[in-house]
Order: sequence, then C-alpha cells, then structure tokens
Amino acid sequence: MVRVVSDALPPVRILLVSGSSREGSTNAAVLRTAAAVAGDGVQAVVYLGIGALPLFNPDDDREGLPADPRVAEMRRDVEASDAVLFCTPEYAGALPAALKNLLEWTIGDAGTYQKPVAWINASGAAAPTGAADAHESLRKVLGYAGAHIVEDACVRIPVERSLIGPDGLVIDDAARSQIAAALGALAAHAATAREA
Repeated sequence: MVRVVSDALPPVRILLVSGSSREGSTNAAVLRTAAAVAGDGVQAVVYLGIGALPLFNPDDDREGLPADPRVAEMRRDVEASDAVLFCTPEYAGALPAALKNLLEWTIGDAGTYQKPVAWINASGAAAPTGAADAHESLRKVLGYAGAHIVEDACVRIPVERSLIGPDGLVIDDAARSQIAAALGALAAHAATAREA
C-alpha cells in the first residue's frame, strides 16, 4: 500500500464578527453570506457569542486568574484564525458597546496583535453618516490592539433589508460578488502572512 502525503496547506481560517447582537441584523446577514460564498482554500467561521461576553474588567484579566469560559472560547477562536473580518453598525456615533467589549478582551492576551483584519461597512442609505464614525472608531481600536488592517479588504457595500432573503443571506448578485471579493482579498493577505 502506498501512502500519499499531501503537502497542501490547510485553508485560511477567517473569523467573521458582527458588531450587532440584533436578531435579523443586516451586518450578520453580510457575514453569513461571506461564509456562504467563501472560495476554495478559505474556511469562514461566524462568531456567535458577542452578546454573551461579560463586561470587560481589567481586574478580571490578570495573569493567574481563571478566564471566564466565554472569554476563553472567544480568544481561542481569534487565536485559531488567520484573519478577522468585521461588519458593524454604528450606534450613537460610534462602535456598538458589544463589539468594543469583545475587542477589549482581545488586548489582554494580544490575540489581535499583528492579526490581519478588515471590515465591511454595510450601512444603507438611511444611515446619516454611512456609519463612518463607527468604522473610524473600529480603525482606532484595532490600531491600539496592534492589528494589521488590510486596507484593500475594507469596503463599503450598502445592504438594505430588502436585499436579505428568507434564508438570511444577501440575495443581490452584485453585493454578493463584492462580499466575496473583500473576503478573498483578506484571505490572500492572510495566506501570504502565514507563509512569511
């Protein structure tokens, strides 16, 4: 019997994080669509625990203290990923508190340090500023976390609720192509970084 050993690299793993904990969120729909259209060589995983994370407290994030299991699981998800793709709405002119909270928990273990990251801004025409303030806040927080922002994967793809099908995925072909392109750009960068 001849054993064939494959030298193929494992797929690039991208963690998809929605800044909205709202059921039926267009941001979550964009990320589910990203997972559905991921090409060969890309494993896109939607993170679902943002609303369950405890409020960040530096006193609870010291060496020697047992990590909350929800925080530990999220950190493992980030660590196991080659890159992270965010999609977030804007609340009160900034990032939603749940997303800021998640990012604060990643700083203590340096989980996002040098990690390739990008975002899709899916805000529709009704958003007064096009969620520009939220994404500027995201850029600032990710900068403090030491993440590597992949600029050509950071895109604005307005998605109105009418573009979401009954299965919770974006049905518009142009938007789906743009989502796939953004995911592909991030994956290509992450693959290059992984091989370096």
